[in-house]
Amino acid sequence: MNDPVLAPRLAPDFVKRLGHGIHVVDTGFHRPLFDAAYLIVERGRAAFVDAGTNHSVPRLLAALAGAGLDVGDVDYVIATHVHLDHAGGVGLLIEQLPQARLVVHPRGARHLARPAHLIKSATSVYGAAEIERSYGTLVPVASERMVTTQDGMTIELAGRPLRFLHTPGHAMHHHCIWDAASRGFFTGDTFGLSYRDFDTADGAWIMPTTTPVQFQPEALRRSIERMVALDPEWIYATHYGRVGDVPRLAVTLLAQLDEMVAFARTTSRGPERHRALLDGLEAIHLRSLRAHGVTLNDDRIRELLALDLELNAQGIAIWLDRLSA
Repeated sequence: MNDPVLAPRLAPDFVKRLGHGIHVVDTGFHRPLFDAAYLIVERGRAAFVDAGTNHSVPRLLAALAGAGLDVGDVDYVIATHVHLDHAGGVGLLIEQLPQARLVVHPRGARHLARPAHLIKSATSVYGAAEIERSYGTLVPVASERMVTTQDGMTIELAGRPLRFLHTPGHAMHHHCIWDAASRGFFTGDTFGLSYRDFDTADGAWIMPTTTPVQFQPEALRRSIERMVALDPEWIYATHYGRVGDVPRLAVTLLAQLDEMVAFARTTSRGPERHRALLDGLEAIHLRSLRAHGVTLNDDRIRELLALDLELNAQGIAIWLDRLSA
């Protein structure tokens, strides 16, 4: 805690208490209210769910201190999956937490133990300059500090059960965490993206995320339906925050997923496909947003969704290429 890079520098106005010992932390990645990590506190013990990037670590430590806890009070750091906006900071965070173990999907463990391949893959999507600017140098996690999950496995945080469901579709290395105490799922990216900019009198809006490189629409639908079958009251999404009215959101999410896939199948491989995918996906989401009552102008919506549209188009293109291989 003497390292000036790691010492909390900001007042904890980026932390919000949600009840049931759950705190949502704005990691500061990309823009406000874009990327979340969660702190779960139970009887003086704590767990983080997702960690943002290396640049997010001071905020997580500040959230911990704001909850009246010390670095030795954290038992687990849980990565929903190993994409860098979720797990880029786990190694650096684990270094600061002497008692904590990293809980990770077995398909993701090797990437966090030896992050070179993860960086190479992300660099192919974002470019080297953006990786350095947004994520920094990833810190590996020693294998003896890792716990890998099995589907249906439960760990306990001071007696509070956290159950892990393997949820492929967004990524093969993705699991979601069922918290019976709050009747909520920590969903990473499996249950889509829900930005507060698009809230209306009808509540939250949600959209799928098909980020490269392991998008599988059929598996994603099954994962979403599996979670909905447990009748959750809350979804704790990484992008961004807690949302309720889960059955309605699931309908919105799956309807767009089906429309995205149907449209993607009409496109042809070639230099114009990426532009066609961007335009088609934008049109699908704009229709859904207008039906939800969002009144922001088209340019503002494009600005808010620019990164997601780009990544979704790339991920769908990779999926299409696999289908035709």
